[in-house]
Amino acid sequence: MQKPLSNINSKFLSRREAFRALGAVATLAALPKLPAAPTGKDSLPMQFFKSLTEPQRAKICLPVNHPKRQFVSNWWYVCPEERLHTFYTKDQQDLVRQIFESLHHPAHREQMNWQVQKDLMGQIKNTPSVAFFGTPEDKNFEFIYTGHHVTRRCNAHTDTGLGFGGAPIFYGNFAKAFHESKDHEGNPFWYQGLIFNEFVRTLDGKQQEKILVGREPRSESPAAVIQKRKTDLPGLSGADLSKDQQAKLLDTMRRMLVCFRPDDVAATMKTIEDKQLVQRLFISCYGGEYDIGNDRVWDTWQIEGPDMVWYFRGEPHIHAYFHLPA
Repeated sequence: MQKPLSNINSKFLSRREAFRALGAVATLAALPKLPAAPTGKDSLPMQFFKSLTEPQRAKICLPVNHPKRQFVSNWWYVCPEERLHTFYTKDQQDLVRQIFESLHHPAHREQMNWQVQKDLMGQIKNTPSVAFFGTPEDKNFEFIYTGHHVTRRCNAHTDTGLGFGGAPIFYGNFAKAFHESKDHEGNPFWYQGLIFNEFVRTLDGKQQEKILVGREPRSESPAAVIQKRKTDLPGLSGADLSKDQQAKLLDTMRRMLVCFRPDDVAATMKTIEDKQLVQRLFISCYGGEYDIGNDRVWDTWQIEGPDMVWYFRGEPHIHAYFHLPA
């Protein structure tokens, strides 16, 4: 059986060795998809919703277009006073755990649970918070899970992934130290950095010069980090890539998303391809203090355009934001 990318990362290979290993590993996206909920059975989010008491619903069921629906940060709580460890029964907490796990590829679930536990930082007060946007009568009824280094969301009507609902998600971690080394040992998301750099290494010299920009990456303030820009887009234009290179970029994005639910990955990539977003994307990476070890294995990069923002920062540790409107 082939080993998943996450296992390769956990062995603390050098980044150059890991590049070679990646070339021998089939993408996890090719593995079987999670089964949809059986016909006639409530989805996991709906089971959780139906378990709520009226006082609980009054606290965590927000209007369908509440401003928090489009908010994201590296550390926030959608309902700060209603945390998993204090506001819910044990059965409800277990349903939330099942929902969270279901949003990830089976090969990555253990690491995703580990990330949430690690980023509690040993303090129960850092326990995540969840909520719903809308009601079951709304087609875009949404479940959201928030906390330190984690924002996930899904349509609450189904266990089949439909993408990320047009709102931003966040993922991140510092595995061993706040200031990670160039190899990001143990970080469950560094596999994405390796895959991105694998793409960069396929570019010719002039393209590699253009992709490295002499400016700061975007701000991580909640509004700025997901702001879609029509102008002032730095780096290498997807329109300047050959057809083969555009296909490689699509495959790179698909492989980087592989820690998430396969249906969500498929729906997201279908949107990117159907809307022909590649030609409008710009790819950039950042040197200087953002290149840990000064080894030109880029720790910080952006893939962005008028319709999409994907921000990945590896210094001092990994923060990543993904925002693709539906």
